[in-house]
Amino acid sequence: MTSTRVSLAGRTASPSTARAINDRLALHLLKDEGPLTAGQLKSMTGLSRPTIADLVERLRSAGLIAVVGEAGAERRGPNARVYGIVADSAYVAGVDVRARSVAVCVADLLGHTVSEATLPVAADVEPARAAEATVDLVRRTAREAGAGRLHHIGIGAPGLVDPATGELAVTDSLPGWHRELSAALHGGLGAPVLLENEVNLAAVAEQRLGVVRDRDTFVLLWLGHGVGAAVVLDRVLRRGASGGTGEIGFMPVPGTSGLPSATACDGGFHSLASSPAVCELARELGLSADAADDAPAAEAAVRAAVDAGERGEPFLEALAGRIAVGAAAVCAVLDPGCVVLGGEVGRAGGPALARRVEDRLRRMSPLRTQVRAGVVGGGGVLRGAVLTAMDATQNQLFGAP
Repeated sequence: MTSTRVSLAGRTASPSTARAINDRLALHLLKDEGPLTAGQLKSMTGLSRPTIADLVERLRSAGLIAVVGEAGAERRGPNARVYGIVADSAYVAGVDVRARSVAVCVADLLGHTVSEATLPVAADVEPARAAEATVDLVRRTAREAGAGRLHHIGIGAPGLVDPATGELAVTDSLPGWHRELSAALHGGLGAPVLLENEVNLAAVAEQRLGVVRDRDTFVLLWLGHGVGAAVVLDRVLRRGASGGTGEIGFMPVPGTSGLPSATACDGGFHSLASSPAVCELARELGLSADAADDAPAAEAAVRAAVDAGERGEPFLEALAGRIAVGAAAVCAVLDPGCVVLGGEVGRAGGPALARRVEDRLRRMSPLRTQVRAGVVGGGGVLRGAVLTAMDATQNQLFGAP
């Protein structure tokens, strides 16, 4: 058996530390590159053949990798075996929490969806009962997926998440059961719970699966019932000192009737681009709009304008002008180079709206900024929650990269 010693920052690692480093390197290669032969692992890591043989046996014994095939029909024997990560060796859950509903997704170690479910939540339900019902929903969904236990649970929720406590800030605008959910899930299922703002999770999904896979720095504008932003700089999600990075609904902008306050965003960018404002703009410009002022009504109005062709032009131009005001303010401070339009309104507007916002920005700012329509869809928050839980589980089982 070959003993390997690795030098780290002037220090020599012990054999056990070297084995851990080698195992972690191999696991991350298998995760990122897919199934590989021992020979391919040797070439990619630079490790010796005996060291590779040892780590393969160690990871197989731990149940983290298995033989998933052979490299080719003409090749036989140990050198032809292809190894892959055992996806069902661990399960995670993502939870998307809304005011009137909860969505759950259980996925395997590689993030593949195994089971999903949703639950409507009445407006007048007692907080404890809503939290208990959500725990039951996650438990049932995990059981249907064949998960004996969940390694991590990611939760996406509206509102500020305090970076010091990891809890949602107290606010009168959100249901009380939202604040009870993390503790209830941890207590009921025994898994670590990762709580994150919903817009931040949508940005995670867009970067990993969507329209900004080629970008290290970008800002996602969330245009739904409310407005918000997620800021990713050099591939790092920025949350701010109080967790409030991206609370652009409170951002003072021209074109509103006043200024926002510490307790209400009326008068801020919210007044220009939230779903009630979008619905009112549609009615003013003669587009049929639902009597409701919620996100689905705003989404329907924007889709109708896109489909209406020339008749929808005035509305799309006016909406693009409003969005560009907020985007220009954000870009003047951060210069992200790319803005993604997410949320119900951003997705409904698609490339047609993104193109108009980019044109407005070009006229308003000397900074070069691409504007792209989000593509991860209505499940972006849920997908981001799954990815966050998956990353934490992989780091626990594989070791941080």
